[in-house]
Order: sequence, then C-alpha cells, then structure tokens
Amino acid sequence: MMAAGAALALALWLLMPPVGVGGAGPPPIQDGEFTFLLPAGRKQCFYQSAPANASLETEYQVIGGAGLDVDFTLESPQGVLLVSESRKADGVHTVEPTEAGDYKLCFDNSFSTISEKLVFFELIFDSLQDDEEVEGWAEAVEPEEMLDVKMEDIKESIETMRTRLERSIQMLTLLRAFEARDRNLQEGNLERVNFWSAVNVAVLLLVAMLQVCTLKRFFQDKRPVPT
Repeated sequence: MMAAGAALALALWLLMPPVGVGGAGPPPIQDGEFTFLLPAGRKQCFYQSAPANASLETEYQVIGGAGLDVDFTLESPQGVLLVSESRKADGVHTVEPTEAGDYKLCFDNSFSTISEKLVFFELIFDSLQDDEEVEGWAEAVEPEEMLDVKMEDIKESIETMRTRLERSIQMLTLLRAFEARDRNLQEGNLERVNFWSAVNVAVLLLVAMLQVCTLKRFFQDKRPVPT
C-alpha cells in the first residue's frame, strides 16, 4: 500500500506544472478598439492597464451626434492629469514611457442636453519587453557559421514589415472611423432634407386647395333662384 501511494504521489507530482512556468505573470497587453454610445449629459470613463516603460498611444473620434464634439481627459495611474481637451471631434495622444498601473480615459458629454454622441477610440501599445524577447530569440537561434544572409538582416526585415503592417492596420481603422462619421453625417442630412421636403409638399398642397376653394367662391352665383 505504501509503495502504491508513493507511486501515485510521484505520478501526480510529474503531472503538475513547474512553479513559475504555467500561468506565471500577467497576461500580455494587447491593442484594442471600442465604439460606444455616450448619452446626453453623461460622462463615461474607461480603465486600461499598462506595463512599465512602454509606449501608449490613444486615438479617439466622434463619429455620430450633433456637433461631433466631446470632452476628453487622460489620467495616469497616480492620478496625474496628462491630457485635457474640450469640445473636440478627434485627437491623438502618446504617453511614453508609461507607468505600471491603470490609466483612466474619460469622455464627457455633460455640455449637451439633447444630443447623444457615438465615440470611437483605439489603444495601441508598443512594449519594450517585446523587443528584448526578440533580441533573446535571435541570439538563441543565430548560427555560429557565417551565412550569406545574416540573421540580423532577416530580423530587421521582419521587424520593418511588422511595423508597417501595424501602421497599415491603424490607418485603415482610422479611415473606417472617418467613413462612419461621414456616413452618419450624410444620413442625418438626408433625413432633414426628406423631412423639410415633405413639409414643403404639404404646404404647397394646402395652398393649392385654398386657392381652388377661393376661386370657386368667386364664380358662385349668390342670387336667389326665381320661383
């Protein structure tokens, strides 16, 4: 029995992940984008965790609502006000280097009492830790012999391609936000044009009916008919 128990304990110990390997450390910070509806007279805040000694770029744009403007503030994890903008349609801000903690992004529509706003914003991280990991990987796999194509050249080409692809994605996202804002503006103008066109048509029909009735009254014979 003791031998069986020892064998079972050994098997369980072998199946357990080593300490500090499985699930160790916080999950990697990823870029993200979000679109939300900000009601009139309301303020909405978001919190985003950031690692230390990295770069955080935030872009926002009001793509719907009267005026296409909103108040924006950005605070550091220590509560320091980094950015404060009033009645802006869009903005791009970069924090470098970042502090470890939660950054606070707030969008304020308190100045508007009627119109709600459709807001799009995007967060882009550029962590220095990723560069260190790439350096370590390159050193680990770099061959000892000299090759026609050096590992450094391959790594530089891949890094340049990755940077350009990320920039392309960011530009496409920004252009999509511009397109959404222009589409909302055109749809709003179309609704106003249709409404006032319907009002004008109704007024014209009413005036035409009044004119016809007035002309009929002018040509009616009001003399009594002889018996």
